[in-house]
Amino acid sequence: MRCVFCQHLETKVVDKRDIDSETRRRRECLKCKKRFTTSEHVREIPLAIVKKDGRREHFDHDKLKRGLLKACEKRPVPVEKIEQVVEKIEAELRKLNTKEIKSIVIGDKVMRELKRLDPVAYVRFASVYKEFKDIEDFKKEILEIKKK
Repeated sequence: MRCVFCQHLETKVVDKRDIDSETRRRRECLKCKKRFTTSEHVREIPLAIVKKDGRREHFDHDKLKRGLLKACEKRPVPVEKIEQVVEKIEAELRKLNTKEIKSIVIGDKVMRELKRLDPVAYVRFASVYKEFKDIEDFKKEILEIKKK
């Protein structure tokens, strides 16, 4: 493994941790002695997402994370929590044992998690996901949150 700091080719593994489908290794460069972390992901069968209009696209872990980050922007939600939600949703999707998943399934899972995480982020996401047309749509959604 090449050192990310000095590009030296020899490093040693100081610590290794397996987290779900990921292996993280803490490495130390044998030349500059600096430490850095690397991670390995297990390649799994690609999931196809069936969009509302019938188009298909590959499931994109990073796209899901970006959507959650956008909804939680300027909110007191730690990035670690967002990453946990992304991992949880992806794991749930993989447990469905199907190669094609409707986008509505993902959207509903995101809505459920955001509702627990942060109500403002939930309404932000809902406004795009449910295609709010006017302020009345916002009011209805906020009233639903308040009821529960």
